[in-house]
Amino acid sequence: MITGIVVALPEELGTLTAKKVSKGHSLFIADAILVVCSGVGPQNARAAAELLVAKGAKQLISWGCAAALSPLLKPGDLTLADKLLDADYNELPLDLHWQSCAKTLLAATLPVACGCLVESASMVATGRQKKQLYSATDAMVLDMESAAVAKTANLHGLPFLAIRAIVDPASMDLPRAIAFAANGEGDIVLSKLLLFLLLHPLELPQLIRLGLNFRAATKTLTQVASHLHKLAALPHG
Repeated sequence: MITGIVVALPEELGTLTAKKVSKGHSLFIADAILVVCSGVGPQNARAAAELLVAKGAKQLISWGCAAALSPLLKPGDLTLADKLLDADYNELPLDLHWQSCAKTLLAATLPVACGCLVESASMVATGRQKKQLYSATDAMVLDMESAAVAKTANLHGLPFLAIRAIVDPASMDLPRAIAFAANGEGDIVLSKLLLFLLLHPLELPQLIRLGLNFRAATKTLTQVASHLHKLAALPHG
């Protein structure tokens, strides 16, 4: 049975394989594990999930980093969603048996936080915005892709699992350089990033902090990836 994994960013893909995958293309990283590097956002994630289904995937995983809404979460923490809300706060069906089995498997070697994941259709850049979302939804974490992958899975009657590691804690404002340097696809344009830092050198410490947080998240995802074949073989509800 083929497991399809949607990964938004090349840096997140690097936690699964050293192989390169062009955006919007798929690659088998093992005999029955197929990955698509989707790019950022729900539209890209939906297209990637549909590609995986067309290629024969029978279960889908949303894989990568996320932002914390709960103040209890810190960079590098592993989360497995047991509830999922889209950007309009509609709850989406989840395979809770797969999620529960995955938690049991991973908790033997890593702390696992379970709770609600909410979709954001655009970048949530400030601690204030995250606090508002937390108050409105009681969700512990947010990302931009998982709900779109889940909707595709539900459309085709496939099980779905969201595996996310925290980068920015709930109180952290993202560096302004990120929004400035991001293109329409959510990718960071290095030349724009360097220009922003040249004009705003005091932003550098915050950008370094974000980089360290991202390293903590990818370290966690790399640990989870060592269990990927076992995760793919777990029973469903």
